[in-house]
Amino acid sequence: MCSILGLISFSRKLLPPDIQYLNQAGKTLAHRGPDQNGLSHREHFAFQHNRLAVIDLEKGRQPMTTSHEGFEYTIVYNGELYNTEDLRQELRGYGVKFQTHCDTEVVLYSYIIWGEQCSAKFNGIYAFVVYDSRQGRAYLARDRFGVKPFFYTFVDGALLFASELKAILQHPHVKAQLGYEGLWQLLYMMPVKEEGTALFKNIFELPPASHAFFSPNSAGGPQGLQTTKYWSLAAYENREREDTIVATTRELLVDAIQRQLVADVPLCTFLSGGLDSSVITAVAAQSYQQKGAQLSTYSFEHAGNKEHFQQTLFQPQSDDEYALYLADYLATQHQILTAQNEDLVNALNDAVRYRDYPGMADIDSSLLYYCRQVKKHHTVALSGECADEVFGGYPWFYRPEMLTSGFFPWIHDPYARISLFRPEVVRPQAGFEYTSELYRQRVAACPVVAGESEAMRTSRIASWLSIHYFMTSLLERKDRMSMASGLEVRVPFADHRLVDYVYNVPWDIKYKNGLEKSLLRAAMQDYLPDKILYRKKSPFPKTHDPHYATLVYHLFQKRLSSGSGMLAELLHMDVLDRLASPGNNTWFGQLMGAPQLMAWLVQLDFWFEEYKVELCL
Repeated sequence: MCSILGLISFSRKLLPPDIQYLNQAGKTLAHRGPDQNGLSHREHFAFQHNRLAVIDLEKGRQPMTTSHEGFEYTIVYNGELYNTEDLRQELRGYGVKFQTHCDTEVVLYSYIIWGEQCSAKFNGIYAFVVYDSRQGRAYLARDRFGVKPFFYTFVDGALLFASELKAILQHPHVKAQLGYEGLWQLLYMMPVKEEGTALFKNIFELPPASHAFFSPNSAGGPQGLQTTKYWSLAAYENREREDTIVATTRELLVDAIQRQLVADVPLCTFLSGGLDSSVITAVAAQSYQQKGAQLSTYSFEHAGNKEHFQQTLFQPQSDDEYALYLADYLATQHQILTAQNEDLVNALNDAVRYRDYPGMADIDSSLLYYCRQVKKHHTVALSGECADEVFGGYPWFYRPEMLTSGFFPWIHDPYARISLFRPEVVRPQAGFEYTSELYRQRVAACPVVAGESEAMRTSRIASWLSIHYFMTSLLERKDRMSMASGLEVRVPFADHRLVDYVYNVPWDIKYKNGLEKSLLRAAMQDYLPDKILYRKKSPFPKTHDPHYATLVYHLFQKRLSSGSGMLAELLHMDVLDRLASPGNNTWFGQLMGAPQLMAWLVQLDFWFEEYKVELCL
C-alpha cells in the first residue's frame, strides 16, 4: 500500500517548479508509504510515490519503468492484487520475464500485454497510472469498490492526480472552493458522498470500477478524460438449489480470505467477536495453524463502556466477552486495545487531516488510535467491512419503512443537521431537492430482473444503495485511518466475485427464517461455534461514557464562543443549547448521537480553518 501523485502535460514540457511541487506535495502523503519514496519524470509526465513495503521489499520500488519492444512504460501504483500468481503465470505465456516478485510489475505488464482490458482481470484493491510511450498517453484505473482513493484535477491543461486531496491542494493554482453541491453533500449526506465528486469545485474522483485515458487529444477538463466503467454489478436470476448456493458462497468467501493472507510482513486480523470479523479470523486462524503458526488478533474497546453501555437497535450487545471467547476458541494471540475518552477527542483533528473531510467524529478518531497501536507490531490486517452491505445485515434491508422513506435509509432525519445552520446561507430546501434527486437517480440505475418478487427487488435496491454509498464511506474511512498509521487493511468481503454472486441470491435465502445474513451464517457454520454464528449484528464500538460527551461539549462551546470561524458565522446561536438538551435524537444511522454531532461540528470548523475552505455560493 502506498500513495500515488503525478502530473501529465502534453501542451508543454514539465519544468523544475513542477518537480519541486511534486517533491513537496509528496511529503504530505508520506504517512501512506513510510518505507520508501521515489520520483521519476520525463518530458510530459512526472510521478511521485511513497511506499509501504509488503511484498518483495527490496525490488518493488516505484515509480517502476520497464521497456517492451523498444518502448518505455512507467507505473505509479497503490494497492494489492490477490490473483498476482495467476496473472504472472498467464503473462509468462506471452514471453514476459519478471525481475521482481511484487504485484506492481504484474500490473504493469498486464497493461502492456492486454491494454485497457487489464483492469477487468484484476482481483484486488488498487489505484494506478501507467504512462505509455508507445501510444503517447496515460492509462488510469481504480478498483471496483473504490477501496483505494484516486483524486484528480486539471491545471493549465495538465492532469494532476493524487491518492489524497491534501496533495492536490498543495498546488498553488488549486483552491479548496466549496459550492452548493459540495455543501449540500456535507450537510445532508456526509460521511457518504456522491461518487466521482470530491466536494470541492473542479476537483474530481475517478469513480470505482472505472478506467480512463489521458492523451494529447484530451481537453483540459473532466469531460476530456475518456472515462468508462470496466465492471458493474449485473442482475440475473439464480435458480440453483439452496445447498449449492450455500456451498458456492462458502467457497468464494474462503478463497477470498485465503488469497488475502499473503504478505512478507506481520499480519493480523481485527476481531470484534461479531459474525463478520469472526468469519475472517476463523478461516485465517485455520490457515495459520496448518502452517504451524499462530494468528494474532485485536479487539477494540472504549474506556467506561462496561459501566455505561446502552443497548440500541443498532448495537444490542457489547463486544469484549465475545471477542475473548472466540480468541480462546481459535487459539489466537489476542490483545484488547482500549481507547480513553481523551484519546478520542485528541485525535478528532488528526482524523480530519487524514480523511480530508469531517467524517464520523469519534468513530474515525478511535479507529485512527487503534490502527496506530496495531502498527506497533503488524503491517497488514484483515477486517470485516462490507459483509452487511453484501449479505443484508442492516435494518433497512428488512424494515420497509426505512427503505421507502424516499431518502437514503441510514439517515433518520435529513433536515436534522442542516437545520442547525442559517437557512439564508445553506438553502435547505434546494439542498434537499438536490440530494433527493441523487437518491432517485441511483435507485433508478439499480439492476433488477423483470418479473422478480417485490422482496427481491427491494433487497437489490438496499444492496445497491449500501454498496455505492454506505460501503464506499466505510472503506474510505478504513483506508485513510489505517494508511495514516502505515497499516494496510484488507477487506475480503469486498471480493467482487463474492459480491456479484450474493447480489443475485434470492432474498428468502439471504433472510431465511427472518434472520439477517442467514446465507453467511449457513455458509460458515463449520467454522464458528453457535454462540458467535447466531450473534446479532454488532457494529464498530461507540463510546457510551458520559465523560466523552462532557469533553466534546466543552470543546464545541470553546469553538462556538470564539466569535470567529465557520461555526460562529453559520450556525444558529441556540445550537449549543439544542444539542445539549435531554432526549436529542440521533441524526446519522447507527452510531451518531448528540456527542458525535457536536464532535462532527468541531471537525467541520477545524476543516474550514485547516484547509482554508472558501464558500463559493
